[in-house]
Amino acid sequence: MSFSHTAPAIRLQQISNHIASSNSSASVFENVKAAPADVIFALTASYKADTSDKKVNLGVGAYRTEEGKPWVLPVVKKVDHILVDDENLDHEYLPILGLEAFRKASSKLILGAKSKALAEGRVGSVQCISGTGAVYTGAHFLSKHYPVKGAACYISKPTWANHRAIFEGVGIPVLEYPYWDPATRGLDLKGMLGTMQSAANGSIFLLHPCAHNPTGVDPTPEQWRQIADVMEAKGHFTFFDCAYQGFASGSLDKDAYSVRYFVERGFELFVAQSFSKNFGLYSERAGNLTIVAKTPEVKNKIESQIAKAQRAVISNPPAYGSRIVSVVLNDETLYAEWEKNLATMANRIIDMRKALYDELTRLGTPGKWKHIVDQIGMFSFTGLTTPQVKVLKEKYHVYLADNGRISMAGLNSGNVQYFAKAVDDVVRSH
Repeated sequence: MSFSHTAPAIRLQQISNHIASSNSSASVFENVKAAPADVIFALTASYKADTSDKKVNLGVGAYRTEEGKPWVLPVVKKVDHILVDDENLDHEYLPILGLEAFRKASSKLILGAKSKALAEGRVGSVQCISGTGAVYTGAHFLSKHYPVKGAACYISKPTWANHRAIFEGVGIPVLEYPYWDPATRGLDLKGMLGTMQSAANGSIFLLHPCAHNPTGVDPTPEQWRQIADVMEAKGHFTFFDCAYQGFASGSLDKDAYSVRYFVERGFELFVAQSFSKNFGLYSERAGNLTIVAKTPEVKNKIESQIAKAQRAVISNPPAYGSRIVSVVLNDETLYAEWEKNLATMANRIIDMRKALYDELTRLGTPGKWKHIVDQIGMFSFTGLTTPQVKVLKEKYHVYLADNGRISMAGLNSGNVQYFAKAVDDVVRSH
């Protein structure tokens, strides 16, 4: 009799214990390892947390005014109002490949209005989530459809950190080609060409057409011709990542030289385009992947496969940033104003290069510093060592990448002397 009364109670207790045990058991994701923080974003966070009134942020790759503030381009402000006042605009989905007027204008911008490839109808395009998305979209397509099985993608040493992450993320092996020569603080052309020559035929090479990130060192037109010669002889596939057209030299045409030269030579290639820097649309994520194929038929097939893949990832791209770019690129008056805005940004950075070089020269800072004015674009690869960078952060509250890369846009007339004196100290003492 006692057993019959106690058995249900025991069973209820067992069930209760099981439920409690299940609720307190380890998460199914318990063994997931924490990923390291992004280096540049972590650097910015450290800068913001620093309470020193001397602090200088030379890490982030975004333009700053002489006052150290973000700059909304005047032409962008003007188009903001145009879009707001356009009663015909809506918030319907864009096509999978994006805003057609934006795509066509973007390809025309990088290839040139007189491009033979455009005239022959063998240029395709797809709107992407800025330059990062354009590199990913091209890499993903190559991972599925590039005919050279097991082909590696060669990236410059050094390069933007995301290049390796993107290509490895889609399963393409990543190797490096020499680029930076620490002895000359310039281009290691011999090493670069040597690696291209020894690489397996049909390898993929990711190239920076202008304002190389992080070194600021670009090949000359003659060096680009030598690079094209080897790329053609070896049957390598060219993938340009263009994040700074017009922002580097101030000339949209000059900054597009390498891409246009390769297209004139008959290369099939991809060009990832970002409008974050040259339009100041960092948060709007406006980008484009330009595809130059051998024939219109091949171009159509590539676009169809990319559309299929894009549908499964983002369905369709966002409209606002691409609308701003499209309005400017398709209006002669606004385009001319944009060119003036570009010149303003490019020239201020060029001025800061000269100011820094002049100050280091005046101080007699040990070493050679002419590379600062020889380099181009947003960044300068200073040659400072990791221990020297550590002192700059801790003693002088100057924030820059551990590899010595600085964003020239972070310098202005109010802090360039302070930074130069800090550099002078760490070079002499460390």
